Amino acid sequence: MEQYEPDRLSPAQVAAMRRSLRTGRAGLSRRSLLRASAGGALAAGGLGVLSGCGIPAAGNTQGGVSAEDHSKEEKTVSFSNWTEYMDVDDSGRAHPTLDAFTQRTGVKVKYTEDINDNTEFFGKIKPQLAAGQDTGRDIIVLTDWLAARLIRLGWVQKLDPSHLPNAFTHLSAQFRNPDWDPGRSYSYPWQGISTVIGYNKKALDGVEVRTLSDLLDNPKLKGRVGLLTEMRDTVGMTLLDMDKDPAKFAADDYDAAIARLQKAVDKGQVRRFTGNDYTSDLAKGDFAACLAWAGDLVQLKADNPDIEFLIPDSGYMTSSDNMLIPNKARHKTNAERLIDYYFEPKPAARLAAYINFVCPVDGVKDDLAEIDEDAANNPLILPDRAMQAKSRAFRSLSSEEETEFEEKFAKLTGA
Repeated sequence: MEQYEPDRLSPAQVAAMRRSLRTGRAGLSRRSLLRASAGGALAAGGLGVLSGCGIPAAGNTQGGVSAEDHSKEEKTVSFSNWTEYMDVDDSGRAHPTLDAFTQRTGVKVKYTEDINDNTEFFGKIKPQLAAGQDTGRDIIVLTDWLAARLIRLGWVQKLDPSHLPNAFTHLSAQFRNPDWDPGRSYSYPWQGISTVIGYNKKALDGVEVRTLSDLLDNPKLKGRVGLLTEMRDTVGMTLLDMDKDPAKFAADDYDAAIARLQKAVDKGQVRRFTGNDYTSDLAKGDFAACLAWAGDLVQLKADNPDIEFLIPDSGYMTSSDNMLIPNKARHKTNAERLIDYYFEPKPAARLAAYINFVCPVDGVKDDLAEIDEDAANNPLILPDRAMQAKSRAFRSLSSEEETEFEEKFAKLTGA
């Protein structure tokens, strides 16, 4: 395998990662455990490691490297996932959907919750991947930016479509064609993560909010608006508000979005940039409106009738956590069977009822309603076709762009 020189992190990137770990996507609870963007959240020990050696720069490859598949004689599959990202029974020890898969197929799942953040986990498996060795894992779950990098490095295997009939049939349209894996040749989404506008009806006191421009410009909301410390979410929503596509924008568009946000900051419109701690501000009414993550709003709305959300006509941002099969995995066919299983409506519904993230599987509403009718009717969990059509993703960035864009965003937020 070709060797790649490691990326170097700028101070702005390191600061962004620390923010993400402390209060951003990496700091959220299970039902809104959103993944680190812009390089990922880092564990305390991970910052020093990454600053010193970095993540290898992405290069052009011809795809992953397969290994001899032992699925027939070894009825097992090793699945590494994030903590509290799987359904459990009342005892909190068993995973009903995994148990049902084993009962049906005879394939025993070795399920491990050994992913705490993207970069820390990558540090665990990087030596084996770089050396062309088996990681001991058949499925790993990574956030889109890191999934993209592993695909470009050629460190994950191409999936066999013949083993994934449910995944191909039931995958929601909004997740079908990310720019880093068009047509989902190497990955399938585990769950989706959406960024929308949340507001407190009582705090708004009759002020109409329909767009992000209302948050940034309406003088009646001065000092009562919150934006996110996650660059892709705040800038992505701003680009949409400016009629720019976050999947295709140019550097000049990014600069225009930063200038748009800077104008709002300078006139005192924005109270502060936050991670997940915006939830208390919104619940108390210190924020009349803010950018928010769907998983948080599901919880907030259940506890506070004044909390609502809106999807601007311009659209909203969505990212995803994704299942991939690393190179040299011993049980590729068994892994593909498990991936496909979670795109059947009943297992997908059971998972959605427990997690409350954006379900990437079409056709689960009836099964979900049998478990939790409120969840089945919640567009933050099951977006309808019209809402899915408004979903947008932030395009992949080069290492140089990531450094430049994070530095500009850090200056805007005062980080």
